[in-house]
Amino acid sequence: MSIKKDLRLLIKPYYLINIFLSVSYIIGKKISWVCLNIFAKRDCELDGKETEILFFLMIVIMIRTRKAGSITMINYLSASFLYTKLTNIILWFYADIRLGILFGILVILCGLLLPEPTYQGPENITYIHGERGLKDELQRDTKVTWLIAFYTAWSPPCVTLAPVFSQISAEYALDNFKFGKIDVGRHPDAAAKYQINDASTSRQLPTLILFQNGKEVERRPYGDSKGKLVKFLFSLDNIKAAFDLNTVYKTCKENPLTKKDKKAKKTE
Repeated sequence: MSIKKDLRLLIKPYYLINIFLSVSYIIGKKISWVCLNIFAKRDCELDGKETEILFFLMIVIMIRTRKAGSITMINYLSASFLYTKLTNIILWFYADIRLGILFGILVILCGLLLPEPTYQGPENITYIHGERGLKDELQRDTKVTWLIAFYTAWSPPCVTLAPVFSQISAEYALDNFKFGKIDVGRHPDAAAKYQINDASTSRQLPTLILFQNGKEVERRPYGDSKGKLVKFLFSLDNIKAAFDLNTVYKTCKENPLTKKDKKAKKTE
């Protein structure tokens, strides 16, 4: 996603309001007339405890956004909003319990009324239901190459991958090169079949697997010779390079499904 697209997204109410909520306590402390009206006799400077809380927040955001695979400004903001808002709730409670309750209610209302904008561009994705559904798709025609994303709706890295995977599917999809997604949160049997840890702390979410001739030929992330998971950053360029999508696309385009293949698929 380009900087221009990021900037266009930033003017959406979701991002503007969440940015404000994320820095609300600092604004309250640093703008004198706001501070005097809100904190009354309190000193309009951050004390040692408040500084420690904010410093700890910075460390948490740096660690969590890296784990989430954040690669753009929007990704970093989206991954950090939860932690910044929780920190502000703690700070407002620290200042005054009434302010903390009020701010908490405001955060909940914003979460209910302003959901995060989702990808609205083109995609060519088949949503597959479980291990059995994937097996059926792979066996229906082994001449079809599949790139499958195993994901969960609650995982930040999976949310980050979603628009990238949609963009790739729109760019590369053919009759014999297809893209699919399986929600392993709803279908843990698929995760078990392909040895993907679907726990909340898993480093295997999301996982992309390329199938050719009905069999797995490549996946990211993958385990090395010692069984240690090799970290993978799910950017557009990294995915294209790791699965050699240009070559796969070219090969599939040069070897399209015959009319007989298409007729057999329709009959099934």
